[in-house]
Amino acid sequence: MALIHHTTLKPTKVELLTTWLPTRPWYTGTRTPELTKAGGFRLDDPEGEVGIEFMVAVDSSGPEPVAYLAPLTYRAAPLPGADHALVGTMEHGVLGPRWAYDGTHDPVLRTELLALFEGRTQAMAQSISDTPDHEVTHSYTGPVLPTGPAEVTEDQDGTELALPDGTVLRVHRRPLPTAPEGTAGHVSGAWNAPDGTRARAVFAVLHTAPQG
Repeated sequence: MALIHHTTLKPTKVELLTTWLPTRPWYTGTRTPELTKAGGFRLDDPEGEVGIEFMVAVDSSGPEPVAYLAPLTYRAAPLPGADHALVGTMEHGVLGPRWAYDGTHDPVLRTELLALFEGRTQAMAQSISDTPDHEVTHSYTGPVLPTGPAEVTEDQDGTELALPDGTVLRVHRRPLPTAPEGTAGHVSGAWNAPDGTRARAVFAVLHTAPQG
């Protein structure tokens, strides 16, 4: 399981996201977000090489606060062919240089997210080592999900990944109150809302390919 290091990051993850979010088509705020890290969870890389985090950051720059989901991966070296998905680089106080990527473009995150849908892996606490996050829920009814390359596209609502068998994985960058009708599976999580309550919403859903 992943070991969480409580150490310095330069720049911080929030600072990286403050620069990166306004470049995304699904970002609805101003050119200068006012971000607060509000919650999320982690997944373990079975090989122990890649950090996988699903971070919720709340932007308070507009009339109403907006929560954004940022699936991120952290690597000790650049991911070949993924320059377009680089969020930024950081200096980790223990691990040294780290490359942070939009995780929807990282095959390690995709594989582990699909495993979470199917219940083959456990969501882990965002900031505590070796601790399951029981607030993260998942469901899936359908055939075994494929691994392999995915075609990634973005629009004003979020990120869509077309899997090899025609299944579509939809990551809702602004988490939804409920899963859309007709979805075959979902992953939901929680975070701290600005008013002090615990917010909960749907992070990602699956639409399976038509059968026959």
